[in-house]
Amino acid sequence: MNSIRRGVVFGVMGGMMAVLAGGASAQTYPDRTITMVVPFAAGGSTDLVARILAQKLTEQMGQTVVVENRAGAGGNIGAASVVKSSPDGYTVLYGTISTHTLNPLMAKKSAYDPVKDFEPVALVGNIPNVLVVHPSVAAKNVQELIALAKAQPDKFSYASSGVATPLHLSGEMFNRMAGTKMAHVPYRGAGPAMNDLVGGQIPVMFDNLPSSAEFIKSDKIRALAITTKQRVKQFPDLPTMEEQGLKGYETYSWQAFFMPAGTPKAVVAKFNAELGKALQDPAIQKRLEDLTMTITFSSPEQLAAHVAEQLATWGPITKATGVQID
Repeated sequence: MNSIRRGVVFGVMGGMMAVLAGGASAQTYPDRTITMVVPFAAGGSTDLVARILAQKLTEQMGQTVVVENRAGAGGNIGAASVVKSSPDGYTVLYGTISTHTLNPLMAKKSAYDPVKDFEPVALVGNIPNVLVVHPSVAAKNVQELIALAKAQPDKFSYASSGVATPLHLSGEMFNRMAGTKMAHVPYRGAGPAMNDLVGGQIPVMFDNLPSSAEFIKSDKIRALAITTKQRVKQFPDLPTMEEQGLKGYETYSWQAFFMPAGTPKAVVAKFNAELGKALQDPAIQKRLEDLTMTITFSSPEQLAAHVAEQLATWGPITKATGVQID
């Protein structure tokens, strides 16, 4: 049994045991539509994965799981709206490293506490980021882009899906390590940013690989580097940042489900178990693999530990960038 499948199976078993011990509140859940809040615009990798899972969960649970995009402020608007919703399991946040690590760390005054204001449900997976450029940019690799950006600092800016996203931080880390000064241009999601990159309105973008993949394959944009330590099998010829001279460079995104604080544990466990079941489906595993996601399904407790670890890891890094958001 491979590691992904083994983790999913064990997670489902744990979730089902918690449901059985959780009392009657989970026995009737769900009995109406569940709203899955995606805190970014449609078209990005978070949205793509969320819609795949929403469709599968709808089939399994016998109730509609509808995706609602509430974009803005690097995920802050959507996440904050979930905090204010009823803690009954019918509003679920499809959160990311942005909503539960970077945004709270970089905000001058966060609209929510990523630990106290949420019930962790489950990790879903990790996704690599990628550095892409418009075909008009002469650079064919990272070092050529660095040379161009240094020679023409006013010409080069980079897009991301929003302030305080891992893609924003990917660009800031690139500037610091490469000695460039590319200005950051935040968008309300990866979809709008990609539209401007393809259209030539902006020359450079840091994106999640899934939402860039088809544009790369169709030569509408050019990929220069993957941001993880290892290459990905879907693009085996795409070198890493580290391979191209930026030693120690590594960023990636993770995705997970959260509910408002105070949601009954049995309801959390029921959703966790249903998600684990969905991630066992070979067809779902194949679709997520095609999107370059590595499945990392977890228990609620494991997700809580993961968020704590991420806050501790990224705290010094975000502080070093000097970037703060209002």
